[in-house]
Amino acid sequence: MNRVFTCLLVLFLLPACGPRDLEPDAAIECERCADWNEPLDPFRIHGNTWYVGTDGLSAILIETGDGLVLIDGGLPQSAALIEASIRELGFDAHDIVAILLSHPHYDHAGGINALQRMTGASVYTSEAGIVTLGSGRLQEGDPQHVADSDDGRFPAARNVLAAGDGERLVFGEVGITAVHTPGHTAGSVTWTWQSCALGTCYDVVYADSLTPVSAPGFSFAESGAATSLIESAGVIADLECDILLSPHPFFFGLYDKLERIDEGNPFVNELACTFYAEEALGWLEQRLEAEGYSRYLE
Repeated sequence: MNRVFTCLLVLFLLPACGPRDLEPDAAIECERCADWNEPLDPFRIHGNTWYVGTDGLSAILIETGDGLVLIDGGLPQSAALIEASIRELGFDAHDIVAILLSHPHYDHAGGINALQRMTGASVYTSEAGIVTLGSGRLQEGDPQHVADSDDGRFPAARNVLAAGDGERLVFGEVGITAVHTPGHTAGSVTWTWQSCALGTCYDVVYADSLTPVSAPGFSFAESGAATSLIESAGVIADLECDILLSPHPFFFGLYDKLERIDEGNPFVNELACTFYAEEALGWLEQRLEAEGYSRYLE
């Protein structure tokens, strides 16, 4: 009798142990969310690296030979588009073994909860980003934090692991290095790896945002976030960098590059990280001037 009961129990539990369908969380509404979340056809960037994000929010898929790695999850409503793009490329999102995060804001971390529930993947961010990602709430000190408000809240992730500055995470045949680049948030991470095809290898940099965007009343100068942004821009400029990617595709000129996709690989530019850092310092200079610190960068 016990044996029969055990067999019935196993049969009952089997469906729960199989692949799970994607169950998206409630959509987040914001002024630019609808435009950011327009679908975009997925495509190969180079070798093992694919773009599976939306028109305004990057998501990068890396094929490792032993599972898939996803960087960023967009908005909660982006999760279904990301999963569909992965499927369109011929991959199975259930093969995602790890999800890496650039920074814990709702437009990049919002879809991670649903994708993690479907795949069971571990999630990696910096130690400074764990509390935010694990709670779904911006912490005091984040430039976009608003006291006593749910602004910026997103579905929290589980099983979040810390990747140390300079730590190399190995998945199958691919090593992906975490480079801490705080400033946009305290927990910002830039991710780097190598992508090879037909004997040609490139160093790929998924550089985190360096924009001085904040809630009203926040001072980048007085908080020290400006110093962090300056230091992080220097770090990114000094990276081995053949291909630059970033959390918002317009930061690395995606739309112009797609128009030239049949003219060789338009993503390859060994000076792209330097230009990205220099442009970021220009944005910061404008912000500091608005705060009344025009000589901060001298």
